Amino acid sequence: MSMPRDDNRTEMVEAWRIFVSSMEKGLVDLENRINQASEMANICTDEWCEATEHYLDDIANALFSISEPRWSDERDTAKIKELKCRVHDLYAEYRRVYKKALAAPVA
Repeated sequence: MSMPRDDNRTEMVEAWRIFVSSMEKGLVDLENRINQASEMANICTDEWCEATEHYLDDIANALFSISEPRWSDERDTAKIKELKCRVHDLYAEYRRVYKKALAAPVA
């Protein structure tokens, strides 16, 4: 029979990894939307841009405020580092699309 502490730790590790995985899925979804917007300038309305920037800010704040648990392993650390780089790159791509939309002629 396992000790209650071991069961709790296992559950916490699993929940923590689900949380990180959900953030990664959110980044993938956002990346797809930004890629679509880069192909069609009319998508990037003021409302879309504002909502996208808020969403990016929320994910970035969550990622950069994560305090890695002492029980996390190298794989967890690498995943967090990768997601931080992705959100940084995604923000740069969003800014590029935003500037492109601002420069587009109004019909």
